[in-house]
Amino acid sequence: MKIRVRAADDLTQVLRKVRRCTLCEALPLGPNPILQASASARILIAGQAPGRKAHERGLPFDDPSGNRLRDWLGVDREQFYDPDLFAIIPMGFCFPGTGSAGDLPPRPECAPAWRNALLERLPHIALTLVIGQFAQRWHLGDCCGASLAGTVRNWQAFWPRLLPMPHPSPRNNRWLKQNPFFEADVLPILRARVGELLRSEV
Repeated sequence: MKIRVRAADDLTQVLRKVRRCTLCEALPLGPNPILQASASARILIAGQAPGRKAHERGLPFDDPSGNRLRDWLGVDREQFYDPDLFAIIPMGFCFPGTGSAGDLPPRPECAPAWRNALLERLPHIALTLVIGQFAQRWHLGDCCGASLAGTVRNWQAFWPRLLPMPHPSPRNNRWLKQNPFFEADVLPILRARVGELLRSEV
């Protein structure tokens, strides 16, 4: 079922339409769009797609990846799940299923159908956290490096409006060990910026 966004729709109306979306009816666990947003949000988390636990619980990043991400940001669960502070809009809104190497990529239908309509209705975003290669290709385009490590290592080219990041999944423990600059150099600056934005008024 195709649900159209009208120019006059506000964010609440668009979110309501997203949550009724059935573009990907054939997904293994069925459609269950998971995201959060408010027109007041200052920080946008642009991730990949919900995992199985997020699908089952109806809450983004309610898993070990989310625990690590909240630690990276220096925030608690209450702050993280406050849509007036954080918009969480992944590239795909539904759990895409599991393959031989982990979760499958976000479904390609999702972002073209909804992403621009949502982002256009978030006027106060001051920092976008771009997590993983699929989100980086969308948000950074030709500015992406040849690898995720290359893109993240070039983070200062996008700062302070955007920050390319690795996924906080435990599967990336090896990547983090091989790229210690991220935790040593980037995270202290990120935490300071997040704290500044959460203290400021829209």
